[in-house]
Amino acid sequence: MPNLARLPGDLFVDAAVTLEEQSDGSRLFRSSLSLPTYARCSGEWLEQWARQTPHAVYLAARQGQGGWEEITYQQARDSVYRIATWLLAQNLSPERPVLVLSDNGIEHALLMLACLHIGVPISAVSTGNSLQSKDHARLKANIELLRPGVIFADRIERFMPAIQAVAHLHDGVVVAGSNSLLQSGTLPFCVLESTQAEPALVYAVFKSLTPDTIAKFLFTSGSVGMPKAVITTQRMMCSNVEAKSVIWPFLNEQKPVIVDWLPWSHVFGGNHNFNIVLRFGGSLYIDEGKPLPAQLHKTVKNLTDVSPNIYFSVPRAFDMLVPLLRDDAVFRKSFFSRLQIIFYAGAALPQSVWEDLERLAVQELGHPMVMLSSWGATETGPTATDCHFQVARSGVIGVPLPGTTLKLLTVADKLEVRVKGPNVFPGYWKQPALSASAFDADGFYLIGDAVEFLDVTKPELGLLFDGRVAEDFKLLTGTWVHVGAIRVAAITALSPVAQDVVVTGHDRDDIGFLVFPNIPECRRIAGLTEDVAVEDVLTHSAVRDHVRVGLLGLKAKGGGSSTYATRALLEAAPPSTEASELTDKGYVNQRAVLSNRADSVKRLYASTTDSHVISINLS
Repeated sequence: MPNLARLPGDLFVDAAVTLEEQSDGSRLFRSSLSLPTYARCSGEWLEQWARQTPHAVYLAARQGQGGWEEITYQQARDSVYRIATWLLAQNLSPERPVLVLSDNGIEHALLMLACLHIGVPISAVSTGNSLQSKDHARLKANIELLRPGVIFADRIERFMPAIQAVAHLHDGVVVAGSNSLLQSGTLPFCVLESTQAEPALVYAVFKSLTPDTIAKFLFTSGSVGMPKAVITTQRMMCSNVEAKSVIWPFLNEQKPVIVDWLPWSHVFGGNHNFNIVLRFGGSLYIDEGKPLPAQLHKTVKNLTDVSPNIYFSVPRAFDMLVPLLRDDAVFRKSFFSRLQIIFYAGAALPQSVWEDLERLAVQELGHPMVMLSSWGATETGPTATDCHFQVARSGVIGVPLPGTTLKLLTVADKLEVRVKGPNVFPGYWKQPALSASAFDADGFYLIGDAVEFLDVTKPELGLLFDGRVAEDFKLLTGTWVHVGAIRVAAITALSPVAQDVVVTGHDRDDIGFLVFPNIPECRRIAGLTEDVAVEDVLTHSAVRDHVRVGLLGLKAKGGGSSTYATRALLEAAPPSTEASELTDKGYVNQRAVLSNRADSVKRLYASTTDSHVISINLS
């Protein structure tokens, strides 16, 4: 397959921005590019491509260990009309939405498209709430808030303990996907798909939708308390992806082909990636793999079979893919063969991983790959800023989307950012007080993040993400520690041992790191085989020395006690999804880890030496 890579200038429109000073000292940061008229609802895209490219592959999913099941745009639209006809007979509404418990899949996608076509809100909830929880507390909170009229799960037998735990909280129909062993009291999905379609009825309801129709309820990750249901409107989704047509014009001429694992219970996979494919008439190959040691091989197999032209993922996943791309020439060739863009989001990409990906691209293609990111939240649909230029380093999150305004104001020694635009949510479902407190007096969403300019004299070069305002803390010296920046620097300094790092030191004299290690890379450094216990790998002198050298390297860069750690502890137990330490998309929740692993923090700062703590001399 020929390499189709182009220069960044062929992919994007040049950034053009305005930065306006306000009387209160804040600044308004906007794109000078206009947001075009956007679709009334996402179903317009499905109708368009079913007419224009009816036989093009839209959705594909692997069938067990075999090949791909492929669904064309015409087939998807036909299925949507049949499923929508069944849904219209179920007395569904925002007060009785559709809830999905299972992972991404073709039936999940068709059900979601049918809901979007007729204005029935759909909510995909994290599988961790069902499969990894002992008390199902989060799922119960989800159900109590939404009171769904339909609950769908594929391989439903896996979900039956969770479904039974919440049975008393709703009166909805439980639908089992076609891969399931049918359970008593459930309806097989084939009933929905075999319903006699009533096109005139479905189309009439479809035409009644407006940009303010509720499309989804997307739950936040719930780092504090129970997750909140973000009201996601058609306007949010459609304006968000229409802005992409302006800043990434290559999508208008080269249809996206993506291989994607990111869960639809999160806004990155479920809105950003899913809607880009649908808006531009592309093909979505659903990757059943995940960035976990036991499932990463599925992602590798899928990316070896299908070469994407854009690859979306999170830093944790790229960190795990780098050694496999380095060591497997067949995989590397397929991955890069028609790739235009590597896109990361969800967390900051360590510079060491960025450089590894650059080296691999040069090795395979003879030139670097375009790598970039964006920034936003579930509440912004998700994108608020985006890169439409090649950036020089990791961490640049671009400039405001067309139609989006950022308010920048100095708080303490940080530049807090707030967001307004058609992509911003109207509020949290059934939580009016919380919704009101999410906005400032001018209607800007209080996202809680901080940014800084790459070059304040050239704002068109973009912003750098500067962490969560609430995550930062002071040392006993009164010095602020900027957690986001030091976390990324730490992962780079401790690479490849550190897969992720949680920063400690609140109300203490110095900083420490709780390190979640990359076990395969630790084994490689130590020269140990897979049968050696994890505890023995982490206490091996070569691994400990590697961490110590990294700590010393951070200290040697200077900048004072707020920029380096004096001690580190390698955590043998990986971050837990059930305990909210790790989200479905691979982002480590700093606050949850510090709370759940208070004993590890105590070990870091114990007055008596702990042999597992790796420390450096402060002199």
